Amino acid sequence: MDSARLQPASPPQPDQGLPPPLAAVPVPWKSTDPCQSHREFPGALVETSAGEEAQGQEGPAAAQLDVLRLRSSSMEIREKGSEFLKEELHRAQKELKLKDEECERLSKVREQLEQELEELTASLFEEAHKMVREANMKQAASEKQLKEARGKVDTVLFAEFRAWRESPTLDKTCPFLERVYREDVGPCLDFTMQELSVLVRAAVEDNTLTIEPVASQTLPAVKVAEVDCSSTNTCALSGLTRTCRHRIRLGDSKSHYYISPSSRARITAVCNFFTYIRYIQQGLVRQDEPMFWEIMRLRKEMSLAKLGFFPQEA
Repeated sequence: MDSARLQPASPPQPDQGLPPPLAAVPVPWKSTDPCQSHREFPGALVETSAGEEAQGQEGPAAAQLDVLRLRSSSMEIREKGSEFLKEELHRAQKELKLKDEECERLSKVREQLEQELEELTASLFEEAHKMVREANMKQAASEKQLKEARGKVDTVLFAEFRAWRESPTLDKTCPFLERVYREDVGPCLDFTMQELSVLVRAAVEDNTLTIEPVASQTLPAVKVAEVDCSSTNTCALSGLTRTCRHRIRLGDSKSHYYISPSSRARITAVCNFFTYIRYIQQGLVRQDEPMFWEIMRLRKEMSLAKLGFFPQEA
């Protein structure tokens, strides 16, 4: 048994299904020096040099083609940019032209307005000066007429006024008031309905007469000389058919009398005269000459009212 183990093993036979022995393959020498890396594949170095030579021959043509393409693109962009700028410039010039035209139009309008304003100002100044001149002329004429009127005033009437002014009284027996009663107050309060006229005159002298607008409701009224005083279409003093917008009340009486605008104007004129006379008596008016002319004006109002002239609002 020992001798059998010591015998060398015989090589396997081909017919046992094992692969044949490998042949020796030549392996190129490879240096471990990094500087000698080009010696690893001599054949590959030759092929690489050939490829680089071929690429070296094709490189300039491709680069030239790329440059041509870049130039073409650049020119195209430049042309488009130039066209865009031209359009923008044309649009800006058009807008600027429109603005210039608008500015010119506005400038003409401003010049026209300034000219019209100057003309209007000159016209207004001229009109104002004209009005001032006319006012001065009218004032001078009025003063002249006043002086002439003062020179023509009845010296007797003025003397009667001066005598009454020294001791103002409401006694109608004094010469001054007796004249006014006879010439103005009496005729102005002389209405067709004599009975009511007497009552109205007494109430005016006593300052107890009340005039008020006609209200919507109709209050009780009395009859004088068979005239229906409760009707707003009949004047209680004149007896005429008139639209009566006012009514009078005498003292504390509850009765009302509807009166026409003409009758109201006559009563109002007399009341104004007596009111001014009372102001003089109370010392509220002091200057004699203006006082006299105011009395003359009030006498004129009574005369006009007696003739039927009165303001429309009456």
